[in-house]
Order: sequence, then C-alpha cells, then structure tokens
Amino acid sequence: MDKIEEVLITLRRLIRATDLHSKQLVKTAGLTAPQLLLLQAIREKGQVTIGALAKEISLSQATVTTILDRLEKRGLVYRERSSQDKRKVHAYLTDKGMDLIRDAPAPLQEQFVRQFRDLREWEQSMIISSLQRVAMMMDAEHIDASPVLDVGDLDRQDSRQPPMEQLDADGDKNA
Repeated sequence: MDKIEEVLITLRRLIRATDLHSKQLVKTAGLTAPQLLLLQAIREKGQVTIGALAKEISLSQATVTTILDRLEKRGLVYRERSSQDKRKVHAYLTDKGMDLIRDAPAPLQEQFVRQFRDLREWEQSMIISSLQRVAMMMDAEHIDASPVLDVGDLDRQDSRQPPMEQLDADGDKNA
C-alpha cells in the first residue's frame, strides 16, 4: 500500500470512528454529542447562563440556544430568568436529564483528550501541525468548526426524535 492510500484510509477511519460513536450515542442515550456535552457542562457548572455554556463548550450562543430548546422539549433541562439580573437566563438539569447523562456513554473526545494530554509537547505540536496541513490540503482550513467530535450539524435533532413540523414557502405543513 502506498503512502497516499495509507493517508486516505486513516482519514476514512477517523471519519467512520466519529460517525459510529455518534450513532451509538444516539442509539444508547438518545443524544447527539453536542447535546451530551451541553448537559455535562450544565451539571458541572450548576447555575449557568447560556453565554457561559456557549463559551464552555466552544459553540455559538445561537447553537446552544437551539440545542437547549430541543432538550427542554424532552424534559431534560429547564431555563429560568435570573432573580438578580432579568437579562440573564440560567439553564438547569431536570432529574430526568441528570439520570440520562449518568447512564450515557462518554463522548468520543474525552478519550482522545486524555490520551493527547499524555503526549509530550513536541508530539502534540506535530499532530496539530500535521492535521492543519491535511485540512489545508483538503481546502478545509477556513471551514468553521467547534471542538466537538461529531458528524453533521451540531444543533441537529437526534434521529430518534420525530422531526418537527416544517412549513413550505406558502406556510403549509409538510409531511
């Protein structure tokens, strides 16, 4: 096997590993990776604003709000206005949300982060440099991405949940 094939196979393995883990997470916990990371951040931070959550998991505030909307509809989180500052909204886990994340598998990136931190600094730098070069070679260095190992849109609805009603251009419901 030549070096080009080795690189392409390795890239494909990374994509597949991410995809398979995402599907397993949805199958076992009914959550996408960003949903799980958001629930975990709420658990760790306690009373936390939407802006602080967005910063904590490196997603936009709009994406976090969309994810929270879906989680709230499922009864996993709730939001309340701050009693001290009415401009702030805090997110909290429900008992159902706490139970769900207690039993959910760990996000794929947790294992990666642990192992990456164990590498020497020069090894970390080599990996970063190599991956940045690969991104450049694939014309992907300008694509906006957050540090979440997942495939698809980060604020997507998980596939086990029924799709929300959609309206066509005339405002009629689509089936």
